[in-house]
Amino acid sequence: MPTLTIGVLAHVDAGKTSLTERLLFDFGAITTLGSVDAGSTRTDTGAIERRRGITIRSAVASLTVGDLDVTLIDTPGHSDFAAEVERALGVLDAAVLVVSAVEGVQARTRVLMRALRRADVPCVIFLNKIDRSGARPDRVLADIRRLIAPHAIALNAAVDAGTPAARTRGLPVPDAVEVLAEHDDTVLRRLVDGPPMRPDEIRDAVERQFGAARIQPVVAGSALTGQGVEDLGAALRLLRGIAVRAGERVDEPAAGTVFALDRAAGGARTAHVRLFAGRLRARERVTLHRVELDGPRSVSGRITGIAVAGSGASVLTAGNIAAVTGLPARVGDRIGQPPARVLTPVTTPSMETVVRPARPEDTSRLHTALMALSEQDPLIHTAPAPGGGTSVRLHGEVQREVIAEMLRSEHGVDAVFEPLGVVYLERLAGTGAAAQELDTEARPVLWAELGFRVEPAPAGSGVGYRLEVELGGLPLAFHRAIEESVRKTLAEGGVHGWPVVDCVVTVTATRFFPPVTAAGDFRALAHQVLLRALADAGTRVHEPCHDVEVEVPPDTVGPVTALLLGAEGAVRETRQGREYWTISAELPVRRAHEVQQQIAGLTRGEGAWSARPGGDRLVSGRPPRRDRHAGTGRITT
Repeated sequence: MPTLTIGVLAHVDAGKTSLTERLLFDFGAITTLGSVDAGSTRTDTGAIERRRGITIRSAVASLTVGDLDVTLIDTPGHSDFAAEVERALGVLDAAVLVVSAVEGVQARTRVLMRALRRADVPCVIFLNKIDRSGARPDRVLADIRRLIAPHAIALNAAVDAGTPAARTRGLPVPDAVEVLAEHDDTVLRRLVDGPPMRPDEIRDAVERQFGAARIQPVVAGSALTGQGVEDLGAALRLLRGIAVRAGERVDEPAAGTVFALDRAAGGARTAHVRLFAGRLRARERVTLHRVELDGPRSVSGRITGIAVAGSGASVLTAGNIAAVTGLPARVGDRIGQPPARVLTPVTTPSMETVVRPARPEDTSRLHTALMALSEQDPLIHTAPAPGGGTSVRLHGEVQREVIAEMLRSEHGVDAVFEPLGVVYLERLAGTGAAAQELDTEARPVLWAELGFRVEPAPAGSGVGYRLEVELGGLPLAFHRAIEESVRKTLAEGGVHGWPVVDCVVTVTATRFFPPVTAAGDFRALAHQVLLRALADAGTRVHEPCHDVEVEVPPDTVGPVTALLLGAEGAVRETRQGREYWTISAELPVRRAHEVQQQIAGLTRGEGAWSARPGGDRLVSGRPPRRDRHAGTGRITT
């Protein structure tokens, strides 16, 4: 039976986890219906998730919808866990975007829809909570078409919305011909010249364009009562063609990605793998490819166990997801060459804190626990800080609170967090060079010679590493040590102590002295010489920015624009809509939170805020500095 992998996405509190639970119950995967409020849902399994009523990590569940096996991935709704959602997007065949019929299209809803479009993921929109007081499904459907999905097509309609008796009725033929004609010349000719399309022809066109992510079906319903869930299942069955194509790649080389990671109490890790091509079996040796902040690397391991989602089978084949044990996996690791969208960079944290144990004797336990958490989310990136602390990258305050709870409840460590601060960047001001020759008469500590040239590179290009020396002039282990040290040094901080980005480092000279030279000599020397080369080039400090969109009533455009400009923002565009104006701006990350808090008051609560990581800008005035490894606790100006 073909398998379809579906992600369930939503703004926090739109009913995403409740809908996942209802799907599992109504299609017979579970026998009792859990509740988010009671902490009894199948996908929020962690104690913190149950206590807070929010999803922190992506969770996998399976069900059968007609002749289709469906693997559901329930994703976090809070923006602090955006990286978890973006990783899930890379393994999805399609998505269900949940929108509340009460709260309507919210800021996070718009961000998620934009991400789905960028990833070219087919999406069905579930208009939830039609039974709640204040539900206005017709108005929200209009907002969906206006704000996030101009090609949305309603597959059913709500009756008695806003009351406990709310129900749905099917639409035998979606009123969709004009929308379909925008993407299909054949439909357009039939619309203009006739004859009128038959109902089965319209349904076939809906299926084709839905699978190609050109239209977005909308299904109204209620996760609480189950209304509309059968219609949602029918919409998912329209994607059967996608599932069949995925299952046809079993004879190709294995290609997949690790999108989630669990650890048992004893420390054993389970990797959740989506396989796009080939097959994997127990006892098979697998190479994992990963990209870290200090560069790419590969690790290998042997599979000790496989449990395919839904069936428990021990062989993972293309199109399926499985829990795999035995691999030294981290979230984001790749097997072979998955589809290109799996490799799309996820949201990099722009905030940083320093964590220290409340009891000094817990220092090693805290370090071990943070390393385990970084395996589940590599982007939090831990690094040593002075005084026995650890620097940690984060997305925001909620993530910091959750990590503190996880350290306490799962690892038994009470930790003290310093206030969050912004992670600045350094960019090269010019080209620089440095070299170190060996002075044998001075009794050298490092038996090696090394030279570097550093040059700026275009924004977004990352760190390039090149050789102007013969590869065979050094043992391969020495070359690896040099490159690892270069990438680590740049990630830890340059002249001003901040990570150095978008540059090219060229090795211009090397020499070793057998038998006394060791890889550690080149590792330490690379650190020293590279810092001198960076100082020779000079660096400028840049601060990270958000790309912000604010939708506001027309009479508040002036005050909101003034607020953005007063917070050092750069307004890029102001667009007039039918009901709201949209202001697009670049805003420094350090000012974003205060601006967001003031938007509601300036717009009578009608303003909708959307922000995503943007570029960076040169810091004006005296640049902030920090001790390398020091985190936010040692920043000076």
